[in-house]
Amino acid sequence: LYSPQAMKIIGITGGIGSGKSVVCKIFEQLKIPVYEADSAAKLLYNKYPELKQSVRELVSEDAIDKNGNINRKKLAEIVFNDEEKLEILNKLVHPLVKRDFENWVESHKSYPYVLKEAAILFESGANKQCDLVIAVISPLELRIERIRQRDKKSKAEIEKIIASQLSDEELIKRSDFVIYNDEVQMVVPQVLKIHGEIMSK
Repeated sequence: LYSPQAMKIIGITGGIGSGKSVVCKIFEQLKIPVYEADSAAKLLYNKYPELKQSVRELVSEDAIDKNGNINRKKLAEIVFNDEEKLEILNKLVHPLVKRDFENWVESHKSYPYVLKEAAILFESGANKQCDLVIAVISPLELRIERIRQRDKKSKAEIEKIIASQLSDEELIKRSDFVIYNDEVQMVVPQVLKIHGEIMSK
């Protein structure tokens, strides 16, 4: 396990619309640093110009706009409809995210633990870097409604994304902790309980 000194790395994952970012904000209130893998991946294109070049050559020329920047919407469309290209893109991006995360962990060594938030924590193998994993689970209808409001996507588009991710049952089975973000159970007490357990391990 990649775990410098005694500091723990806790993974936090959940399907699209499950409310991971809400949960992460609560942990941040507890002064726990959060590394957002998806946001970090977006910044990598500017950090590593060679990544942009590889996307142009191996994925698609169309994914680069006329200013030489990544056109995220276009790139997402290309890889979402082409499994082979998605695999190529993941092979380009994941090692850089891993390196970026390791550097970030180095600079946060003084904390008792840090959170690594990633939608595809298990699929990308990033869970291997974590000591424990928290899954954020929400009812399907609620997730669809949240994404419709946030991303202005159609129900069919959202269902396609959800179908491509691990099921809640699978996430629960693979995770050490579960937070139910169902608008019935309070999220804060669940976070505080897990925080307490991690701190006492």
